Amino acid sequence: MKKILFLTGTRADFGKIKSLITILEKQQEFEVFVFVTGMHLQEEYGYTLIEIERCNFKNIHTFVNHTHETTMDLTLAKTIEGFSSYCNTIKPDMIVVHGDRVETLAGAIVGSLNNILVAHIEGGEVSGTVDELIRHSVSKLSHIHFASNAEAKKRLIQMGEIKESVFTIGSPDIDIMFSEKLPDLVTVKEYYKIPYADFSIVMFHPVTTEINAMKQYAENFVSALLNDNHNYVVIYPNNDLGSQFILDNYEKLKNNVRFKIFPSLRFEYFLTLLKNSKFIIGNSSAGIREAPYYGIPIINIGTRQQNRAIHADIINVDYSEREIEGALSIIDSHRVQKTENDFGQGNSAELFLSCLQKSDIWQLNHQKQFKDS
Repeated sequence: MKKILFLTGTRADFGKIKSLITILEKQQEFEVFVFVTGMHLQEEYGYTLIEIERCNFKNIHTFVNHTHETTMDLTLAKTIEGFSSYCNTIKPDMIVVHGDRVETLAGAIVGSLNNILVAHIEGGEVSGTVDELIRHSVSKLSHIHFASNAEAKKRLIQMGEIKESVFTIGSPDIDIMFSEKLPDLVTVKEYYKIPYADFSIVMFHPVTTEINAMKQYAENFVSALLNDNHNYVVIYPNNDLGSQFILDNYEKLKNNVRFKIFPSLRFEYFLTLLKNSKFIIGNSSAGIREAPYYGIPIINIGTRQQNRAIHADIINVDYSEREIEGALSIIDSHRVQKTENDFGQGNSAELFLSCLQKSDIWQLNHQKQFKDS
């Protein structure tokens, strides 16, 4: 029996790996472990460990890694220490990490330095800011790559990864996006006490490489929202450097009837809200990846999603109050074509399982080679 260890640090990456964990849990030949850390254990961000526990996975281990938003390097070091200790206890055959967070980097470092196969979900993508440096570093520390599309696969091979180690499985959250098990809108509105007939979604994250300007960016953004007349479901940012500036400014929205503010939302419930929203505004990858598949208009602010697969219908603006207000003034008449799905067919979990069931993947050399193209 192969032991597979998943690492999750945020509500976003859990949404991406949930279907993969679920499918492996049903197989006799795999024993699955889930190492839960990061934002999941922070009360301020909704203590989303509860969402993971609701899934009834067999082996869940928690580890508090957070130091402070200004000390991401120390959080990385602390995560390495905690994750290494857990790996030493369970001795996994494979570690699965997702994306571009410090927790992801910690998992890849521990695996590669302890001769454990590391599999990276959604490597080879361009994410902008410090996230991109982390994502590419993780790819170089990983032995196996589960890419979301042909373009990402091409980049990984360009980075010297051998093509036998790259598998295109699509983006696993598409599995959930088009699932028939999403809750209906009435249920979600009742659950979160959302009173609006029409609403839009706000997701604005800090840009760590622009920390000196983040306070001003947050002020401009909130001012533009206050001068607007739409109803908003506001979701807290992630806990990166600069998040406190955003949270401080969200205080100005708290007694305003047009805003309902949440530290976090259950992933399926969030998807139902997104699917039924008027538009999404901010700089979240949900605006670049998920929203276009539901045909939802997007106002993308600033540089955080620069160079990602930008859909033509996205309204891109800078951080100025004037540009944000300008976009809000035209958004109601902005029509979007649903995008063709470039991130899989909603069967990522099945493709992932099929790769792990083949012997080839377990024969891959733990000693990485750089392949000249």
